[in-house]
Amino acid sequence: MATPKMPLIGMIVPPAAGAVPPEAPALYPEGARFIAEGLGLERLTPDGYDAVIDDVVGAAERLAARSADVVVLMGTSLSFYRGAVFNRSLISAMREATGLPATTMSAAIVEALQAVGGRRVALATAYVDDVNRRLADFLQDEGFQIAGLAALEIADVNQILAVTEDTLIDLGERGAAAAPDADTLFISCGGLRTLGVTASLEATTGLPVVSSAVAGAWSAMRLAGLPTQVPGRGQLLAA
Repeated sequence: MATPKMPLIGMIVPPAAGAVPPEAPALYPEGARFIAEGLGLERLTPDGYDAVIDDVVGAAERLAARSADVVVLMGTSLSFYRGAVFNRSLISAMREATGLPATTMSAAIVEALQAVGGRRVALATAYVDDVNRRLADFLQDEGFQIAGLAALEIADVNQILAVTEDTLIDLGERGAAAAPDADTLFISCGGLRTLGVTASLEATTGLPVVSSAVAGAWSAMRLAGLPTQVPGRGQLLAA
């Protein structure tokens, strides 16, 4: 009997190199395969997003041509910066162009926050002020309250991968401290490598932690109809 083919998850990623984000294969080494297409995003600013946003549907089509079974835009700010209505329209455009199930990282974080019972959210982001305001507007439009904010104020995409786990822990703790009545901590930016700090931050802050990178991988697996539980990796992946 032939071995069933594993689903192929296509990821649209902001950097030009088009590498698969490490969280997905680290969390889910079995059950799925991953491929990626890059957009060439250089700046975490509205002008930077404008320069690449029109290629998202084309990237989805390229992934479909490479036999992807589902398509996910793995860029949080790239999908929320024009608002909740635009995010939904972007998902619809990817689905229509490819005929495949599709979603975005912004949709993933909404689903993830809902999954852990989050309503009043502490934000810890990579972004500059303008992008932080757009994130707050997006989340409020999706029914969440913003309890507080801490940010790294990074605009250059190349600086994201240099952010250390120690810096992420400090960022998360500052975000939680700025929002003493929050029920969830959200770390926003898919390029921040949060996988190794999620459980630690949940222990120190007492809050469930949702991050773009982990939520994106979790949502991609859900979209493909695959199991998502990973013990020891935080509350989102426990259920």
